[in-house]
Amino acid sequence: MTERPRLLDLFCGAGGAAMGYYRAGFEVIGVDINPQPHYPFMFIQADAMTFPLDGFDAIHASPVCKLWSAATPTAARANHKNLLTPTRDRLLGTNVPWVIENVPGAPLRPDYKLCGCIMALTELKRERWFETSWHGFDLRAACHHPLQPVTVSGHGEPSGPRIIRRRVISITGDGRDRSKPRKDADVHDWRRVMGIDWMTRDELAQAIPPAYTEYIGRQLLDHLAAAA
Repeated sequence: MTERPRLLDLFCGAGGAAMGYYRAGFEVIGVDINPQPHYPFMFIQADAMTFPLDGFDAIHASPVCKLWSAATPTAARANHKNLLTPTRDRLLGTNVPWVIENVPGAPLRPDYKLCGCIMALTELKRERWFETSWHGFDLRAACHHPLQPVTVSGHGEPSGPRIIRRRVISITGDGRDRSKPRKDADVHDWRRVMGIDWMTRDELAQAIPPAYTEYIGRQLLDHLAAAA
């Protein structure tokens, strides 16, 4: 069996990004300052800003995004540190390829802009930006979420077939389902649209859909192969 390249998953959370990289072909080791009992792979509780970076073939980092998140009230932004810039500085000092992920508007170069509408997760609105050490490039249409009409069978209904609107769920850190004003999203809906079945609702609010990093991971494998 071919040995999988080892990927270090910094600020790993409950493992949404990790699952995508695993599916792409990596062995994943997660690091987070908080306990992550649901992380699906090897986990080390430690500070991502000081954890040793040697011994890995690639590194992914998802620094805390609250400073730039649209869900964070403007008045509260001063309560959050910029961990992205020092994280990039650390990664620039390594000799392995790396990926930094964050929310739209964060101070990174968005080599890849991914969202549910792009990754065949048609009910999910959750855009994330990815900066890569190899300056990856992907020419795609902009994020677009029309409420597509769906015909529902009218069997047994005197009025015949009905036309409804397929909802689009925007999962954010404040836990709101934008398709249901003033109502919370159901955790089962969140798991379904994100392709994650092992997380709690709070963990899902911070997670990256595995489909995103599975796609990024395949580009990363190509880059590793080219470098070799």
